[in-house]
Amino acid sequence: MAKAAQSSGRRLILVELSGANDGLNTVVPYRDERYREIRPNISLREDERFTLNSDLALHSSLTPLGDAWEAGDLAIIQGLGYPGQNRSHFKSIAIWETGGDGSQSGVNGWLTEDIMGMRDAAEVDAHGISLDGGMGVFAASSGLWLSMTSLNQFATLAGQREQAPAVYGGDNPALAMLLDRGHSLDTAMTRISAKIERLPRSSSFRIDAGDFGRQAAMAAQLIDAGIDAPVLKIKLDGFDTHEAQPWRHRDLLRDLGRGLSGLRQALIQSGRWQDTLVMTYSEFGRRAVENESMGTDHGTAAPHFLMSGGLNGGIWGAHPDLGNLTEGDMEFTLDYRTMYHTVLRDWFGLAQNRFESHFDPALDGVLRS
Repeated sequence: MAKAAQSSGRRLILVELSGANDGLNTVVPYRDERYREIRPNISLREDERFTLNSDLALHSSLTPLGDAWEAGDLAIIQGLGYPGQNRSHFKSIAIWETGGDGSQSGVNGWLTEDIMGMRDAAEVDAHGISLDGGMGVFAASSGLWLSMTSLNQFATLAGQREQAPAVYGGDNPALAMLLDRGHSLDTAMTRISAKIERLPRSSSFRIDAGDFGRQAAMAAQLIDAGIDAPVLKIKLDGFDTHEAQPWRHRDLLRDLGRGLSGLRQALIQSGRWQDTLVMTYSEFGRRAVENESMGTDHGTAAPHFLMSGGLNGGIWGAHPDLGNLTEGDMEFTLDYRTMYHTVLRDWFGLAQNRFESHFDPALDGVLRS
């Protein structure tokens, strides 16, 4: 508990890559001849990638992340997946967001219970804020979890609620609970609105990465305004690249690279980069073998990114063996819940968390406690 209290000033920004990002053309095993054999049409040429080490490269659209890589602020976690991979978009994203496995998803968001246990509602402006509207990862029976797609909505909604007539719950416990929850949300929105209104206009951030850049800039502004929320969520949509993947994936990764780079620069500028952790996730990876439409179908294992001024950058975990494919698909090398355990334990100081059984030494040391 003492360690968690010391880490309470830290925050996590979740980045959903919706549709399932193709990890094999994101983090590229360019020296492996099998990569070109299974992807004769969509494998990346030398001028479409930039080298990380003697074995791996990133897609050239992610070049904006080069500064973070050189500074040791980018960690690439390889081969994430889970047993009995579910290839349904709806079911698998529910599994990832609730910490389930291939047989079923959980009831609550994977971090909601631990975050609420660490920080009481009276101690935060909100436990979590979604800036893309999606609330699956924040599923909870209690706590302060907000969904806002525009900073202006905080002030607007708070003002509307202040003018709304009071409602008495009477002897109806369900209605009383609902009204109590509504009052808590009203109070949170009012506090957040006041902090946003105090931001000078000169502090606004603009990131050239489409709607994803807008969300990343909003996250940076909320943090700059001093909003106390341990978790923020943003999303980049469109990764379901069954066809015409080369140009579609290129453009998506361009926005991802620019958005994450801009977010990093904004947080360095505001002095909040050391205590902010960025983590990407997606419902699943894509098949290693390309399809007949210049694309890839739903798959299993994929790499994901951790970014912060408070981590040890580099390549973590083992890349799936392209010589050991199952029906054209890669075998995962690291259970994704290991990353969740590492974030809760080493970032938020919650040594006792719901993913303790998924400890794996492969990620020991990636985050600075």
